[in-house]
Amino acid sequence: MLDLLSFVPKARLQPGVALSPDATMVAYSYNPAHQFGLWIAPVTGGQPRCLVEFPDQAVRQAAWSPDGKSLVFTADRNGGEQYQIYRIPVTGGQPERLTTADDRQHTLAAKPYDPTGRYLIYAANDRDQTVQDLIIRDLQGDTERRHIPVGKGFYKPVGTSPDGRWVLIEGFSANIDSDCYLLDLLTPGAEPVLVTDSSAHFDPVCWAPDSTGFYLLTTVWGEYVAGARYSLQDRTLRPAVSADWDVETLREVGETLLWTLNENGRSVLHLRRGQAEPTSPALPAGVIRALDLSRDGALAAIQIETAARPAEIAVLELESGALTYLTDTRPAALSTIEAIEPQTGAFSARDGRSIHGLLYRPRGEGPFPAVMWIHGGPENQERFTYERSGLYQHLLNQGIAIYCPNVAGSTGYGMTFRTQLYRDWGGIDLRDFEDAAAHLRSLPWIDPDRLAVAGASYGGFAALSCLTRLPHLWSAGVSFCGPSNLVTLATACPPTWRTFVNTVLGDPHDQADAERLRRCSPITYVDQLTAPLLVIQGAHDPRVPKQESDQIVAKLRSRGVDVRYSVYDDEGHGFTKRDNEITANADIADFLITHLKPR
Repeated sequence: MLDLLSFVPKARLQPGVALSPDATMVAYSYNPAHQFGLWIAPVTGGQPRCLVEFPDQAVRQAAWSPDGKSLVFTADRNGGEQYQIYRIPVTGGQPERLTTADDRQHTLAAKPYDPTGRYLIYAANDRDQTVQDLIIRDLQGDTERRHIPVGKGFYKPVGTSPDGRWVLIEGFSANIDSDCYLLDLLTPGAEPVLVTDSSAHFDPVCWAPDSTGFYLLTTVWGEYVAGARYSLQDRTLRPAVSADWDVETLREVGETLLWTLNENGRSVLHLRRGQAEPTSPALPAGVIRALDLSRDGALAAIQIETAARPAEIAVLELESGALTYLTDTRPAALSTIEAIEPQTGAFSARDGRSIHGLLYRPRGEGPFPAVMWIHGGPENQERFTYERSGLYQHLLNQGIAIYCPNVAGSTGYGMTFRTQLYRDWGGIDLRDFEDAAAHLRSLPWIDPDRLAVAGASYGGFAALSCLTRLPHLWSAGVSFCGPSNLVTLATACPPTWRTFVNTVLGDPHDQADAERLRRCSPITYVDQLTAPLLVIQGAHDPRVPKQESDQIVAKLRSRGVDVRYSVYDDEGHGFTKRDNEITANADIADFLITHLKPR
């Protein structure tokens, strides 16, 4: 059998891709060795080049200046998510730091420059830790305009209209509660104006190329996320794209409209030119994590990932459908064996809802031990991706099956399904996990007495909930950055997340909410946990503080439960350093194999 390192990708990518203004180069955040740096590569497939790599910071967002001579990017230290903004010439050199508040978060707009390159647009909580203000930085005069959000939530800038007149802004309160604002950039003293007014969700994504309107994603017309176009002329909202699947993103250039649909966990790209019928370029069955379109609509740069191939940067010629990979992160194992792809399926929960999921079956006859792996979010979805940097494929190669249910709270199955978990963590989801385990145990090729449960972030919470409240089902469990106490989690949330946390979890300062959160927390039932447990935690995690893992580990150790605790002192919520990720995944694999495979 192959070892874990055989399945580890040669490099990792942060979500995002940026085409240069002349569509000759692509910029992305890439980690081929130790840390995420800023890389650029010719779209023709020439040699990529690293512009900057910090020893202790990870590059996140990146965007080109309008003249294509420089890039701006954000970076944070040790996963702390306190992003700083830098600028560097495309020729390389020492990056110039544009922000100075080390312990504050700065977030670039998706398209952060105005057409002239004079103004840089971003959000920051440097004035008030609990609020992300909109900042328009005049790079010529080194001055700034600051706009403070009105009411709840915070600002997330999108970009400036092609004519330089308007700034498009998202007012964010929760994942399904956001609105669109417009700011007149050319009028001194102007403030952002709300242009959507409904209880539905409005997520602005890009400008129309003629500046007469912008595109957004919305749930105003039904259960699934639709694409819409807002007209500045008559202030109306009209459908642009809709289906019985969620629209993930869309772009328009000239007469070309490009969009992706999340069709049962796969990203399907659609293209329409003028009034012609839409076409779908033939792409590998996977997930398009990022997309950028050239100004002439001839070329798309994408970041694409499949269950059989790690995330890659590629360019797609829209006319011919030719796809060219610019990176090759495939691990050594994929040159000798074929990766196992998941089967899709669904079962009926006890209340009649259909629970979809992905099931990976090892080669051979079985019966196989299995891991139920629970995604994070919880507003997320298990999809056709090369999960956990090869960990899934390694476990499959070792004869361990993997089941990934998309239970209540998951995206991709309509807004009602997605919001069922709001203020009910440890409620409806726990019932779904129990039903999912019963479904898994019913399969003839699964060994029902050798099941483990694992997950990261919300998935870590879910794993701890299963282990403490359904203890008879599991032989082992893994929690990676998993909350154990919903009261302390909600109390310690990042300041800018307060409205969001109150919406999806509850207000820990409200007596009734606090009691419900306590009742649904794994820590409340910790004395029922008996299975061996592996806990992994980043010391600088701003989303799930280390205290969440500390308290449940201490309780378990006081009872003599077999718990292994690994803390990474230079990481946050997940991994930015490849060596740490490889070590953690090796620990997870060894732990699961030890407790699931026959001796």
